[in-house]
Amino acid sequence: MFKFISKIFPSKHEKDVKELWPVVEEINSYYEEYKNLSDDELRAKTQEFKNLIKANTQELEAKIADLNQKLTTDITHDERLEIYDELDELEKELKDTIEDTLNELLPQAFAVVKDTCRRLWGREWTAAGSKVKWEMIPFDVQLIGGIVLHQGKIAEMATGEGKTLVATMPTYLNSLPGKGVHIITVNDYLAKRDSEWMGEIFKFHGLTVGVILNDIDNDKRREAYNCDITYGTNNEFGFDYLRDNMVVDKKFMVQRGHNYAVVDEVDSVLIDEARTPLIISGPVEVSAHKFDEMNPRVKRLVDAQKNLIAKFVGEAEFIINKGEEASKEEINKAGIALLRAHRGFPKNKKLMKLFAEPSNKTLMQQTEIEYLRDNSKRMHEIDDELYFAIDEKAHSIDLTEKGREFLTSGGEDKDFFVLPDMGTEIAHLENDETLIHEEKQRKKDELAELYALRSDRIHTVSQLLRAYSLYEKDVEYVIQDNKVMIVDEFTGRVLSGRRYSEGLHQAIEAKEGVHVEKDTQTMATITLQNYFRLYKKLAGMTGTAETEAGEFLDIYKLDVVVIPTNKDCIRNDMNDVIYKTIREKYNAVINEIEEKRKKGQPVLVGTTSVEVSETISRMLKRKGIPHEVLNAKQHQREAQIIANAGLKGAVTIATNMAGRGTDIKLGPGIADLGGLHIIGTARHEARRIDRQLRGRSGRQGDPGSSKFFLSLEDDLMRLFGSERISRVMEKLGIEEGEAIEHSMITSSVERAQKKVEENNFGIRKRLLEYDNVMNQQREVIYDRRRQALMGERVKDEIFDMALSFVEKIVAKHYAETDYEGLRDEIQRTFMVLLDITPEQYQNLGEKGLEDEIMRLVEETYKRKEEKYGTDLIAQIERFAMLTVIDEKWKEHLREMDDLKEGINFRAYGQKDPLIEYKKDGFQLFVQMLEDISKDVINFVFKFTTQEQPLPQQRQRVPQRLTTIKTSADGAGLKMTPEQSDQMQNQQDGVKKMPIKVGPKIGRNDPCPCGSGKKYKNCHGA
Repeated sequence: MFKFISKIFPSKHEKDVKELWPVVEEINSYYEEYKNLSDDELRAKTQEFKNLIKANTQELEAKIADLNQKLTTDITHDERLEIYDELDELEKELKDTIEDTLNELLPQAFAVVKDTCRRLWGREWTAAGSKVKWEMIPFDVQLIGGIVLHQGKIAEMATGEGKTLVATMPTYLNSLPGKGVHIITVNDYLAKRDSEWMGEIFKFHGLTVGVILNDIDNDKRREAYNCDITYGTNNEFGFDYLRDNMVVDKKFMVQRGHNYAVVDEVDSVLIDEARTPLIISGPVEVSAHKFDEMNPRVKRLVDAQKNLIAKFVGEAEFIINKGEEASKEEINKAGIALLRAHRGFPKNKKLMKLFAEPSNKTLMQQTEIEYLRDNSKRMHEIDDELYFAIDEKAHSIDLTEKGREFLTSGGEDKDFFVLPDMGTEIAHLENDETLIHEEKQRKKDELAELYALRSDRIHTVSQLLRAYSLYEKDVEYVIQDNKVMIVDEFTGRVLSGRRYSEGLHQAIEAKEGVHVEKDTQTMATITLQNYFRLYKKLAGMTGTAETEAGEFLDIYKLDVVVIPTNKDCIRNDMNDVIYKTIREKYNAVINEIEEKRKKGQPVLVGTTSVEVSETISRMLKRKGIPHEVLNAKQHQREAQIIANAGLKGAVTIATNMAGRGTDIKLGPGIADLGGLHIIGTARHEARRIDRQLRGRSGRQGDPGSSKFFLSLEDDLMRLFGSERISRVMEKLGIEEGEAIEHSMITSSVERAQKKVEENNFGIRKRLLEYDNVMNQQREVIYDRRRQALMGERVKDEIFDMALSFVEKIVAKHYAETDYEGLRDEIQRTFMVLLDITPEQYQNLGEKGLEDEIMRLVEETYKRKEEKYGTDLIAQIERFAMLTVIDEKWKEHLREMDDLKEGINFRAYGQKDPLIEYKKDGFQLFVQMLEDISKDVINFVFKFTTQEQPLPQQRQRVPQRLTTIKTSADGAGLKMTPEQSDQMQNQQDGVKKMPIKVGPKIGRNDPCPCGSGKKYKNCHGA
């Protein structure tokens, strides 16, 4: 019935593809026509297309160039805003015009690429060190895939359908306007291989191809980005964007905009890796000793919990073994003991063995339901007996009162791990009439310090508990070269240079006894989600996107189109088989491998972790079965292992085949033996990862088969598996070594996977909401920074800052009739003498005072421009703006990190952590903007030079940190030697005047800027 209905009412994907067939026919018509052209005539088509685009956009480009030129001149603030509005409109019109022209050119451009592939047939060249022979001409379904990518959508194409070739057609078309195309791959090897393999198509037409690799310098990066087409990994593109927003001269930038990107393995990049932000960080003085100090205590706590859980499991097992002789009261006790053990250490091996018997797990779940009633009012009765409670699904741990007492058993204060109630404590201080204002403020500061100290201590313990209880060696991470290296759960690759955030990585380092790296300070950060939103047009391709179509549309506004295969897939996907225990499952896997190998059929075994792959490998060695292992520890041999995986009798164990980028080709005669056989040792959390594993077999119409082996002890089955499966096994009386196999069971497992996918989507969406707060702030800061960097005069903005500052201090001092205070602050900030009498002060009023001060400020600034020249002053303005923004943004990121670290504790006070984060984050941002304004004004208005060089004085400046002093009062800003050199280069061609160096200031002296802080905590930080 379902098949009958689907024939009458085609699916969305079928409709999408049907609409594109007329375009495919048009492409093929041009293809037949272009066959008759010579190579030079075909190459001439590229210039013909470029000329058409130029003719359609020339007028708009000229208008935009004129407006950008106006921005570099001395214009008013209102004129500048008008130009920005006009530029926005023109940029949108230009984008639409280019897109319309490209749509018009699409059939011809795709035909040019297709005919180029025909002309390259049989040629050989080198790609990533290996010789390749070109034997590809796009099929019709590949043309459809290319059209979908040009439309800014995601093309789902099965493994082996030639996604790499598909990307060349929209890439060629979108490179014609000359604004650059970025091809994002999952690793450096694929970026290099594809740029050299597919690059010949583009080079045939005179287009330039670049590749961004991890180890190339800035000049080569800039050269690669200036190419028509640039290949690279998501991390490299993202980090280059961040670094471009940290330079102090535009000539040090490498990227040239974000026009069009095609993301290979788009689900891996935009979903799996989206949870990890890209962070550029620098070391801070504070060390990571806190983790080493707390580690012995937490280890003792974990050991105590393990002993406690062993006791609960023993009690439960004793009662369960009584069978029917056990009383109802005893059964209830067993249920409570099982629930406590489950919440205390869910991966306890003896507990998992008990849960392999479905009736025991049902008993625990019934007990859990009883204690969860009425909003979990009674769950504390279970947790109070534990030292800490683990919620494996939520990946969280809560320290109990018993745990806190254990940790403070060394004689510390019993409140050592208790956060003070800030609201109540502050209210008590405010109502205490015996304290004067200064004492109240001092006590508030002490309270804030106590809260921060204890919050940090609780966070450290929490991360150590997570490290011990939720993160396993050789599963989530491996130890290489005495360092903790994260393993990508989706690809099995070691993520070099990647660290867990919020102190978790340091906690794991302390747990494993390796060197605990120092804490770092965030200097720039962005998530991949927000980086890819920068592109005017974004497209992606993968073998598995349909199951995550909702997330792609919701977060990235990307539609998913499923492209039909060139040949029907005849792979036999068998039903899952489920065993009671992991041991039984592994034995069945080994038997399956033996059976297939006897007939010569190659086998690929997919595992979910390094630990499992090594377990299977040991079992195969005992049986004397030769095999290859491909996991996080051996991925250097990846290409060689994959090349042989389709040969007769080959057995390959792979941590995960997702994103490997290489197809397994069958050896001679393998098709007659049934093709490649896939064995899955467990279902992954995401259905698409299982589909990727299956997809390694049955490519391009080849025969093949796949089968998944599961057990009730698998993480997915324990956490989200249907109780229906357990009951079925119990009713059937399944004995040891026996399994159940049915399509209903497979469907039940997929429903469990769907639950996990929904849960993970919720986590990613929540993280995105947090990052959106930072993203909005980042856009404001980077936009302001870029305006200064790209040569625009920022004088108007500085005077806007000055006016806001004047309005604020006039309002403050006028209300208090503090004439002396106002005059001193104006003189200290602007180097301007407010020479008016107290009578004039009163008569002018607030508005009159503001106007008089701004008149004096403008006159002083005008004299400074006449003295030093507008060019030098413009560069000082730019340098001040960039340096202050960088310094304050870095401090702000640190404060936001600190805020986020403890924000979840607000939930205990019945407050939404996200709303609290937005509110406090906004207040911090507003304060940062005020600080930026104040420091920029200080820098610019106090700038002065000397007529004679002082080389001896400059040499006395410390080597690693140069401080520019802007006047005799010593107020200044930090600048590294690199920034100093860049500043010097900026002044080439301008009258050279050395910068005056003021007297040395002690670190504990008051900062001369007037902030009231010590110099070491202000401009000497």
